Amino acid sequence: MAATQKVKRLTRAQAEAVFDRFHEIEPEPKGELDYVNAFTLLVAVVLSAQATDVGVNKATKNLFKLAPDPASMVALGVEGIENEIKTIGLYRNKAKFTYELSKQLIEKHGGEVPDVREALEALPGVGRKTANVVLNIFFKQPTIAVDTHLFRVGNRTGMALGKTPLEVEMALTKIVPDRYMLHAHHWLILHGRYICKARKPECWRCPVLEWCNFSPKTENPARS
Repeated sequence: MAATQKVKRLTRAQAEAVFDRFHEIEPEPKGELDYVNAFTLLVAVVLSAQATDVGVNKATKNLFKLAPDPASMVALGVEGIENEIKTIGLYRNKAKFTYELSKQLIEKHGGEVPDVREALEALPGVGRKTANVVLNIFFKQPTIAVDTHLFRVGNRTGMALGKTPLEVEMALTKIVPDRYMLHAHHWLILHGRYICKARKPECWRCPVLEWCNFSPKTENPARS
């Protein structure tokens, strides 16, 4: 994911105004993956790589009824997991990751999902973004999970310029006000998913337009 560095960087005051507005609109933003506990959240996030949340939720509806914990997931087996998630991309590899991480949770963590980044990232199929999502959503740690939406929004608006997800994450940790850190990645991901879209951002209905350095702004096609 290459980032352009031509956009002017937002000031701290501008970034604070953006998050003030996000908070005003939706004080308690939520992720869109369905889960029932820390384990099912972890699995859902692993499955969400290169897949939509809607697609993952459809695939996990029955899976989580059958296997809501590591032991029952291991009992289901790789083939059993595959049968439940075959509607999402890369399902064979994801089934193996899900099975192996379930085994490791049993063997190394007593069947519980750890609340430490290093331990999470040591699990099969779990990278920094996945660990950040679990730490943030379930354990309420102020982490920022940079997906493609957040990466795009950070660079496009000038809020967090970076050539890699880690650079964008580090830039955001420096500019997001502390009081907004817990919800920052939810606001930005949802903003990128529904308004600041990849091909054509819908600037005409953007609630933070006045602080965005993206140019030129897109116009409402209904007025064309």
